[in-house]
Amino acid sequence: MSIMRPTRNLLLGLCPMLVLGFLYYSSGKLHFRVWGQKPQPEVDPILSVGRIVGPVYDKQGFLVKLDGKLPAELMYKYGNLSEGACKPGYAAAKMTAIYPKFVKPAPMFLDQNFKRLAKVSNYLPPFGFKTQEKIIDVILAATKKYGLGSDLDSLACKRCIIVGNGGILANKSLGSHIDEYDVIVRLNEAPVSGFVKDVGSKTTIRITYPEGAIQKPERYEKDSLFVFSAFKPLDFRWLRQMIFKEKPRVTEGFWKSVAQQVPREPSEMRILNPYFIQEAAFHFIGLPHNNGLMGKGNIPTLGTVAITMALHNCDEVAVAGFGYDMSTPHAPLHYYETVKMSAIKESWTHNISKEKEFLRKLVKAGVLTDLTNGI
Repeated sequence: MSIMRPTRNLLLGLCPMLVLGFLYYSSGKLHFRVWGQKPQPEVDPILSVGRIVGPVYDKQGFLVKLDGKLPAELMYKYGNLSEGACKPGYAAAKMTAIYPKFVKPAPMFLDQNFKRLAKVSNYLPPFGFKTQEKIIDVILAATKKYGLGSDLDSLACKRCIIVGNGGILANKSLGSHIDEYDVIVRLNEAPVSGFVKDVGSKTTIRITYPEGAIQKPERYEKDSLFVFSAFKPLDFRWLRQMIFKEKPRVTEGFWKSVAQQVPREPSEMRILNPYFIQEAAFHFIGLPHNNGLMGKGNIPTLGTVAITMALHNCDEVAVAGFGYDMSTPHAPLHYYETVKMSAIKESWTHNISKEKEFLRKLVKAGVLTDLTNGI
């Protein structure tokens, strides 16, 4: 008993000290809430007062706080250029400032070294060219040219504009301004003739796929490149038939009628790098990956694919005729027809709202110039 008593006294003395120590330690960790008071949100230590706050990015990797101001290093590089002068590397530099994962090198068109493009070699169309290597070899052996042409390829600085098909272009009289750009990109069958005042008269490249291609040969511009974008394996077979002036023998597998001929020489035809579809879908917009296969809501529109192409290959990028305003159901859907905005339905392949969210980031940050303010 004499041995147990000192031990018990020692424990009784230690208990209050342990309790006080626990309360002292916990004072910075625990907040006793007054009854009826809402709990305060947890504060991230990196955002605490007195700490250096780093940039915050969204789940796609874009800077959350966007504005059109130039970062200091870009101000130094571009601030002294004369007004209106083309700014070399500007679009890529601004893109990298808001999206650090951006890597500029990505060829606009497939060439004979296309099998080395690791990012697309393991994907089936539309996100790559897997299973289509042989037919692409045949096509490229016939086209023989893989750039924009010597004049444009040699430019030290290229200003590009992607002309969308939106009704917002109508009656804006932007034609002469659009024609000032070095590279003028048009999409699918959107006409030029009869709409020059609003959409311009020049076309550098027209990007399309079988179902979207102009079906009347006389409507093709004489001086533009026919740029093919594949969305399914069958599309490559159609392109080979167009290049070799063969009448399409198979019509099954297309969701609407396709052009029977393309009035272009093989040297005026190109295959768009499918990486731009992949990057726009999975990296920029955040559409469902679906194991790398085409599926519900994971295909970007051709307009956004063209913008993605331009970010990699142009020094300055502008758009016109982009943006659907669903709050104006009686407005024209396209500048060249009377179909109204109300005709647009929820698309199985596209996610228009997520795509618009991405494009708004680019406009807000000054990566893109939107001439019609529709995005």
